[in-house]
Amino acid sequence: MHRLRTASVVAASAAALALALSGCSGGSGSNGSGGATGKGGTLNILTTASPVHLDPATSQNLSTTTLGLIVRRLTTWQIEPGKAAKVVPDLATNTGTPSDGGKTWTYELKKGVEFQDGSAITTQDIKYGIERSFASTLTGGLSYHKSLLVGGDAYRGPFDGGSLDSIATPDDRTIVFHLNAAYGDWPWIASMPAFAPVPEGKGDPNTYDKDPVSSGPYQVQSNQQGSELTLVRNKYWSAKTDSVRTAGPAKIVFKEGQDQSTATQTLIADSGDAKDSFSATYLGAAELNQVRQNPSAADRVATSKAGPLTYLAMNTQKGALADLKVRQAIEYATDKRAFRIASGGAQAGTYASTLITPGIAGRKDYDLYEAPASGNVAKAESLLKSAGHASDLDLTLLTQNDPSFLAQAQALQQGLKRAGITVTLKPEDADSFYTDATNDDSYDLVLYSWQPDFPSANANIQPLFASSQIGSGGNNVSHYANPDVDALIATATATVDTADAQAIWAQVDRKIMQDAPVVPLTYAKQSFLHGSNVRDFQIADFPAYPNYLKVTLSK
Repeated sequence: MHRLRTASVVAASAAALALALSGCSGGSGSNGSGGATGKGGTLNILTTASPVHLDPATSQNLSTTTLGLIVRRLTTWQIEPGKAAKVVPDLATNTGTPSDGGKTWTYELKKGVEFQDGSAITTQDIKYGIERSFASTLTGGLSYHKSLLVGGDAYRGPFDGGSLDSIATPDDRTIVFHLNAAYGDWPWIASMPAFAPVPEGKGDPNTYDKDPVSSGPYQVQSNQQGSELTLVRNKYWSAKTDSVRTAGPAKIVFKEGQDQSTATQTLIADSGDAKDSFSATYLGAAELNQVRQNPSAADRVATSKAGPLTYLAMNTQKGALADLKVRQAIEYATDKRAFRIASGGAQAGTYASTLITPGIAGRKDYDLYEAPASGNVAKAESLLKSAGHASDLDLTLLTQNDPSFLAQAQALQQGLKRAGITVTLKPEDADSFYTDATNDDSYDLVLYSWQPDFPSANANIQPLFASSQIGSGGNNVSHYANPDVDALIATATATVDTADAQAIWAQVDRKIMQDAPVVPLTYAKQSFLHGSNVRDFQIADFPAYPNYLKVTLSK
């Protein structure tokens, strides 16, 4: 599926989030146009990915999408519209028992959980699955655990016979993790792909990506990588031990390498297999325009309430931008209305003012720089004058060399010009853009976007604003460094009590915005189209993607 850049990878075009249809944001959020739901049938998932990758050690897949159909983890996400996401047990009996002030976490496996061959899943399988993720031949996966586990910095995987001692398995159903420091969000970490069980001896890094051993409701029947992946039911999966997956369709077929425009036309036509299909890629402005012309298709669009935070980052360590008043002036001078129009209009997203994503528990709504959506130019000019930069501010804006991004950057450029700020655009191809944004410091401004890897404010704040994340591929592209904020981040990270941690993260959010390192622009919406037989097609408040684990087909 198409992923936004997260703590490992930044967001793709906000224009592709745009222009939804009025009255269609609910789409078929539950049972669509009505009709009974039931078990069975073949669900087709149309994806631009080529191929779909299935190795948990290299995956950044969300807990509720593709890989979640095939493998289970110690914990997982419970998501539903109108409610904040929760971490819940998956293979484990609970979300983890902390000790030693949050430096040690213990899990017990549920009874009766089995692989696709009927063999029992043990904690040794969990340990081996995690250890595989450290191997140099398996890269690209979510890697939070690697720096958190004691000895993880030096461990190189199990293929040379080595074991990571900070993961203990005193018996087949008990697993204990020893961390370098207290980490209250460890239950969320245990929901990541690397925490899927892998039987030792069956995790060959050269072949496992094509055919992993299933612990979930589906297993691989065939996999023509780059063309088509077919999943069928795993008869040893039990709904009695799984509260988040419904295993509705009898078969699921991923049709890979799809052209998005062609896939959209197929779903609009809604004939044959298209009736039992949905697109894994959110609709861009062009596709949404096509859908708008067809009332039947318009009724089959589901749109998220909110999604990734799109923002203008300011290089706080460069030139005039080191002055808080200058950054505050940019907060007021930015024309969010023009930016959103360039992104596709009102359904492209809602205006943003905070750093924590809507749908994440503990978020507090506030606006320190309250102004009309088009900005407050007079306030900006006053701040610039008091900072001694009434007419000499000349800044460079790093953006992607793509029509959608350029249109958005131009809207920002024109908005700032009203306050006497000259902005020169620096468009780059995607690879160069991400390399320069996360390693270079020659730019003044950068248009960026972020979707957290897991539903906690930790994943909103720490990767983007901890000083340790400046440069070397880190995503603190505003080069923001505040020792007090670093200390609060450390405190929040180490806080085990969920409510207490959420209160601290909300405090951190507000404290960062007092320093104005970024201008929050929009919480970008994402829209997905499905066929008329697809039911239970839900997009929760977070993440802004369909929940694959609940989708069914009409009888």
